Amino acid sequence: MAEANAKNHDYHLVDPSPWPFLGSVAAFVMAVGAVMWMKTMTMLGLKIGPLLFGMGFIGVLGVMAGWWIDVINEAHKGDHTRVVQISHRYGMIMFIASEVMFFVAWFWAFFDASLFPNEAIQYARVEKLGGVWPPKGIEVFNPWHLPLLNTLILLTSGTTVTWAHHALLTNDREGLKQALWLTILLGALFTIVQVYEYGHAAFGFAGHIYGATFFMATGFHGAHVLIGTIFLAVCLLRTYKGHFTPERHLGFEFAAWYWHFVDVVWLFLFAAIYLWGSQWGMAAAH
Repeated sequence: MAEANAKNHDYHLVDPSPWPFLGSVAAFVMAVGAVMWMKTMTMLGLKIGPLLFGMGFIGVLGVMAGWWIDVINEAHKGDHTRVVQISHRYGMIMFIASEVMFFVAWFWAFFDASLFPNEAIQYARVEKLGGVWPPKGIEVFNPWHLPLLNTLILLTSGTTVTWAHHALLTNDREGLKQALWLTILLGALFTIVQVYEYGHAAFGFAGHIYGATFFMATGFHGAHVLIGTIFLAVCLLRTYKGHFTPERHLGFEFAAWYWHFVDVVWLFLFAAIYLWGSQWGMAAAH
């Protein structure tokens, strides 16, 4: 009987897991809370948007932790065979491709409004564009100040994560730890600078298409930087536990892929929104 049920293939049959369902619920609560927060909506006279967002965010973090623990346990049990690892790589590639399409939507919205500002008035029902881009009365960021600083920070973090990967391949454990620490600190610094930038913006999210497209594109990227920083922090914890070897380090490899993706997207954001989309950038384009 035991021989009949023995595993005689290289594929991994996933055990039943609550995390996909719980993750979708937590993400839905967080999204509803974010909308209610931004729209200052109330329920029974109470502004519960921030509370819902916080509950959903904590739920998402809990799901991430539980799911990561399960995947790590699967790897230690030997479920991630060579064949399964190939499937995981294809899955990560398709995930990053889907993320690329998210950013394509934000870039599309930005370029549609910037290249055809008169049409944006009609469809967005705003009257402050004045037929030009950036809209009249909008004081945009100087791309050579905080945006350039954040670009240098993120590019440096891409270098340190590559250093970490090289250190792992050569079994340099101390170099791996140092490089991961630097990458995480640089990712956190990027987030701090972006929050500071948002706090000193001369325009808001609502009322005009410029603010909406700017904050959606850069904010969505900021969320990815935060997720990537958490991803790398998990890798650092696993490094201290001795989970990675030069031959088996799929989790770290995916974190590095994700971080480089975040780097590349920021270069496009900096070039399109901060440089080309600024007043001097548009003047040069004309």
